[in-house]
Amino acid sequence: MTNTEKIANAKKRIHELERLIKCWNDSDHDEAKVVNFTMNIENKVA
Repeated sequence: MTNTEKIANAKKRIHELERLIKCWNDSDHDEAKVVNFTMNIENKVA
């Protein structure tokens, strides 16, 4: 994995965490919500 790919993956994770934190902060004031996160599942063979 190149450094560019690592940075891109890290940015995706940061964005997902920021969305999750915002959802948690909003849930303190609202009823429970369902958040749809896209998830990439990679099949790797060892």
